[in-house]
Amino acid sequence: MTMMTLLTLVLCIGILVSALLATYLKSVVAAVVSAGLVGLFASVTYVILSAPDVAMTEAAIGAGITTVVFLFALSKTRGAYDE
Repeated sequence: MTMMTLLTLVLCIGILVSALLATYLKSVVAAVVSAGLVGLFASVTYVILSAPDVAMTEAAIGAGITTVVFLFALSKTRGAYDE
């Protein structure tokens, strides 16, 4: 097994673990951050697999903007149901 194959396998396991954490965590903020990690691991995997354009898109949208939008929406809706 080459080093590249091993690194790709470790990143794919990281994607699976992060996805499982996102579904099983009780804290919504921790689940959103874990879902952002899925995008981050995926973008690094795309770089290793020689797809830098897909990696940049995944990092910007999947790990970056989506996580920020979810966290912003959570901050705006936290007190909405307390009244």
